[in-house]
Amino acid sequence: MLSHEMNERLTRVGPGTPGGNLLRRYWHPVALASQLSPEKPKIKVRILGEDLILALQPNGEYALFQEHCSHRSCSLLYGFLEQDGVRCPYHGWKFAYSGECVEQPFEAPNQRFLDRSGISAYKVQRLSGLIFAYLGPDPAPLLPRWDVLVKRNGWRQLWLRGPLECNWLQIQENTADTIHTYYLHARTMRELGYPAGERDRIAAAYYERPIESYDFELCEWGIEKTCVYGGANAGIERRPPLVFPNILRVGDGVRDDLMHWRVPVDDENTLLFEMTFFPTKDVDADPEDELRESRVLPKDEGRNPDGSYDMLTFPIQDQMAWETQGRVTDRTKEHLGASDRGIAMLRRMLAEQIDLVEQGGSPMALVWDEDKNGIIRFDYLRPEHATGFANS
Repeated sequence: MLSHEMNERLTRVGPGTPGGNLLRRYWHPVALASQLSPEKPKIKVRILGEDLILALQPNGEYALFQEHCSHRSCSLLYGFLEQDGVRCPYHGWKFAYSGECVEQPFEAPNQRFLDRSGISAYKVQRLSGLIFAYLGPDPAPLLPRWDVLVKRNGWRQLWLRGPLECNWLQIQENTADTIHTYYLHARTMRELGYPAGERDRIAAAYYERPIESYDFELCEWGIEKTCVYGGANAGIERRPPLVFPNILRVGDGVRDDLMHWRVPVDDENTLLFEMTFFPTKDVDADPEDELRESRVLPKDEGRNPDGSYDMLTFPIQDQMAWETQGRVTDRTKEHLGASDRGIAMLRRMLAEQIDLVEQGGSPMALVWDEDKNGIIRFDYLRPEHATGFANS
């Protein structure tokens, strides 16, 4: 269990909080590129407890800035996008896309007043159908070019789920939990009679193999997981890492590969961006050209009319487990066992990196080297008995 004070330290994400200061050192997806167009060039996003506007500028570049005008707090969602800045719809104050206040109509010229009237604005980049943002201090690290984002030998599917009604850490802890697949996924599918038919039956049989042992190791990017299965399909499986601080990487590099980004909206809500890469024989294509699906999933997907979870898919089973812990789970009441070593390791890592940032250091798993960032691959052992199903 954790103390109340440590639970607060690890889970709170707003400006100035210890956990929020750490998370702001990383690039996070904030929207699908498909959510913006010349016809709809602005959307409101809430990330790390900040209300922001993501805008497609007239020149085709992206901008991210605080929602509320510094004059009298009118929403800039309704503002005018001009070539060199956004103009407030209320009184016409204009802000450069980098945040400086550059015009104050009907006011006497006063540079000092202009200088102290700016708004927050953040760096943004588009990559493979996602809009990433960096909300931290300069210098910014490089936007990581994960293999799932930039490999050319296949096509991609991109989904945005949420906001899920829980703190981001509850979702990320699931990535360090090797054994939950046995009951949450396999047993549930069997009890429901394999709703998707043969595919669910095979997946459930895979995850219901006896688990003989498991282990967790620190690696360059976070935590690697190893699981030893017994029974008729015995094998050793070394899984791709939990990528610190908030990414899940799964897949065997054969059938498909997947990444989840668990992006905090605020302390109690989380967006889940999911990209799946499907290798395809004899394909060599630009990642943007082979993004075949990009959509926001309905918030009630996987829910019954009464609001309960239908439990018919792996994602909704996971969502049930995450959300029913509460908006911010009270870790002072839990009782961790030996199988929770990965979760304890993640919490220690998170606490250590928060401490490091407070001491003026640079946290782990950032990318600074252009040569290393051409494509970031993960070295891991494939299962001895592959079934064609990605790891969960």
